Amino acid sequence: MRIMATCLLIVMAAIYIGMRQVQHVHPAFGFVRAFAEAAMVGGLADWFAVTALFRHPLGIPIPHTAIIPENKDRIADTMAAFLQSNFLTPQVVARRMGALNAAAAMGGFLADPRTGESRLRDGAAGLVADILESLDPDELGGLAKGALRNQLEKIDLAPLLGQLIGAAIADGRHMAVIESLIRKTAETIEANEPMIKTMIHERANTILRWTGLDEKLANAVLDGTYKLLAETLVVPDHPVRTRIEEGLRTLAHDLVHDPAMRDKVEQVKHEILANPAFARWLDGLWERGRARMLEMVRNPQGALGGQFGASIAELGYALQRDTGLQRVVNRFARRTLVGVATRYGAQIVRLVSETVKRWDARTVTDRIEGAVGRDLQFIRINGTLVGGLVGLTLHALDGAL
Repeated sequence: MRIMATCLLIVMAAIYIGMRQVQHVHPAFGFVRAFAEAAMVGGLADWFAVTALFRHPLGIPIPHTAIIPENKDRIADTMAAFLQSNFLTPQVVARRMGALNAAAAMGGFLADPRTGESRLRDGAAGLVADILESLDPDELGGLAKGALRNQLEKIDLAPLLGQLIGAAIADGRHMAVIESLIRKTAETIEANEPMIKTMIHERANTILRWTGLDEKLANAVLDGTYKLLAETLVVPDHPVRTRIEEGLRTLAHDLVHDPAMRDKVEQVKHEILANPAFARWLDGLWERGRARMLEMVRNPQGALGGQFGASIAELGYALQRDTGLQRVVNRFARRTLVGVATRYGAQIVRLVSETVKRWDARTVTDRIEGAVGRDLQFIRINGTLVGGLVGLTLHALDGAL
């Protein structure tokens, strides 16, 4: 556009020179000369005005030229003040937010699977992936395992266990555990019958072994044990079952109220935490968890899809249709943005001002000229044509008078 405006000025100069040579041939050439002459004046005047905004015309330091680079800091302060007074005052923010249904707009975004679900899912996956892959695995694992170990050490385990056992007994959920333990005991004995019989044979005296009573004794012991376990399993008020329940109630009470029992539980807990086997278990837990997280974030469509997408869409539909929820969300958004404008408005505009001030004059000039320079060259073109028309009009009026 600069080349076009300059070429138009050169064309007007060439026409003017040519018309001066032939204006005596016909009166019409005088009108053309007047148009070209005034167009040159208008084009040159607008060229000077446009150039003076950004630099000194022809490099000559004429006063009140190179306006933008010479007044860069004042422009930065004026821009910051304009932003603060017209956009970042609490009244303006509240008024604009009052006319905006932010909740419905957010709901429309979230309800669209092509935008809300996919962007949130992919964005969250990308963020987590960047974090996991940028951090050192050993260092991150040490932090995670250390944090878990510290939390376990802080837990007062005995009262917690006592309350869990007491709640299970109160709800009757302990019976399933007791019955499962009885069945497992029977299965364990059945699986180890040969070993139990061998132990009885070895401990029987010679007379019992010689008469074969040791075998009958072993069978009697096993049969009696099976019968006891079966009766305990099927009889609700069996003495063994009752004793087990009483033992659990006593254990639950002691875990909560007995300092000696609590100390024993804490000692066992610390021994487990200090055991190398527990450290290896933590290492394996961390590696499996990290591998699973990386698998999820590298394949967000599969691992983070499904229920995640349905939940996002459901939230979007609720924000679109529920007027009560919209009022709550809009009120929260309005108060939040008003609070941001009140607390940080001055810092935001100061950031704008300081950023522009840090730019060198050439950077400011190039950016502003790049943004509006095309329109300014149209001003030169328009000035050339308008000047020509004014000159043509004046020449016509001069001839008429």
